[in-house]
Amino acid sequence: MNDHTRRNVLRGAAAAAAGGFLATRGGAVAAATGRGTPPAPKPRTPAPSAAGLPFLHGAFAPVTEELTAFDLPVTGRVPRSLNGRYLRTGPNVLGLEDPRAHHWMLGDGMVHGVRLRNGRAEWYRNRWVRSAAVSGKLGEPHPGPVPEDDFACNTHVIPYKGRILALQESGPQPYELDGELNTLRPYDFRSTLSGAFTAHTKYDAHADELHAVAYYPTWDHVRHLVVDRTGRVARTTRIPVADSPMMHDFALTERHVVLFDLPVTFDAAAAEAGATVPYVWNDRHPARVGVLPRAGGSVRWFEMDPVFYSHTLNAYDHGDSVVVDVTTFPAPFFVAGKGSDGPTALGTASLDRWTVDLAHGRVRTRRLDDRPQEFPRVNEALVSRRHRYGYTAAAAEMSTAYLTADGVPPDRSFGNALIKHDFLRGTSQLHRLPRGAAVGEAVFVPAHGPDPAPGAAEDDGYTLAYVHNPERGAADLLILAAQDFTGRPVARIHLPGRVPLGFHGSWVGDA
Repeated sequence: MNDHTRRNVLRGAAAAAAGGFLATRGGAVAAATGRGTPPAPKPRTPAPSAAGLPFLHGAFAPVTEELTAFDLPVTGRVPRSLNGRYLRTGPNVLGLEDPRAHHWMLGDGMVHGVRLRNGRAEWYRNRWVRSAAVSGKLGEPHPGPVPEDDFACNTHVIPYKGRILALQESGPQPYELDGELNTLRPYDFRSTLSGAFTAHTKYDAHADELHAVAYYPTWDHVRHLVVDRTGRVARTTRIPVADSPMMHDFALTERHVVLFDLPVTFDAAAAEAGATVPYVWNDRHPARVGVLPRAGGSVRWFEMDPVFYSHTLNAYDHGDSVVVDVTTFPAPFFVAGKGSDGPTALGTASLDRWTVDLAHGRVRTRRLDDRPQEFPRVNEALVSRRHRYGYTAAAAEMSTAYLTADGVPPDRSFGNALIKHDFLRGTSQLHRLPRGAAVGEAVFVPAHGPDPAPGAAEDDGYTLAYVHNPERGAADLLILAAQDFTGRPVARIHLPGRVPLGFHGSWVGDA
């Protein structure tokens, strides 16, 4: 592959299932500093050439400025126990000349953050991740050496052993950020990361291990990586696969790693022809789930009906079975879209439970909730352990954009809401939001820090999410009490600008 094609492949593999939302023109960077909330930005009119591209408008439209604001106004009260930073990232393209030649998954990563301390919302910042290309567009020197597969990571941002890491998949190394969201350097886990990484890591707090499953379009395998308590990649397991499938996410239990080998595969001919996103739905590639022992051994594969797996909520061992709660789209799913600027779906994402029966060699699937929803999250202390609660987001503009891309008349009844699921009782609660209040992923934060008192309830804490405020034309950081999910928000922190619908984020608590 030549370098141009290789980089297109890397970028196109980035975050297909999840949502990250690209850009129109623009690229001038401005800094707004001050106290309180500046006037809401005026809506931008997309260039005529962007007409008909659903991921360039409305809640997906990119922002063109880096902002800094202090002492943010708050409706309600910020809990004094929330001391840290709420961060969320997503594509926000910088300097796009022709929207028709681009795809929404390719936007340069921008991290949005709010600093909370002692009951105050101290600041809001949004910053592009400084890859070499972004640094060049901004006229800045690049921070540190330029990795071979360089990209402004746009899919996830996580805390890891006192660091903040912006993540991508299928090639690029993470970028390390400081506490004010400045890009410091590429990060390779103390010189132990060789080859591709992933955006969807799983941190097992009990074992103090960070797990990843990495893929790359020219590999004949995927790699399970274990980063140990010293912060080094301590073990790499290569797992042979056919057709170079895209593995956007995976699942982790106390005893197993769960792999999803589904019919979205790399198309070499499309890549050589210059396709922006050379991944296709491949009817000849069987859908299957793989279970790899964490302690070492061979993968067992279990075939299942084709479906597009999107994200893992959580997974756990249950006797001779592995239980995985996931969001899925109906098959087929077109990552590259069909002539549009984003993916194409034939239906909306739903919440499912997949139970891998190791004793009888089969996968049982069950629909848990058929309402449109995505971005599933869990109390992070329970990753790989049995959970009772989970949280998802329903964003009307996301559902309509996925369907509009294929020309399917969108259902105007789609709404905006955050959903709390109680898997023990089989019930759910909705925190409904107004029309036009597009909501992103909700992250659960324990009420009393990472080490709650013995016996603390799993849902003793708060959910945090960015929500568009249509009255202001800007975003709020919404804080809900997880045990009073349908009640009045504990706090709404009013931000100085928009936060486009994006990908994933994390709570970075103070040490």
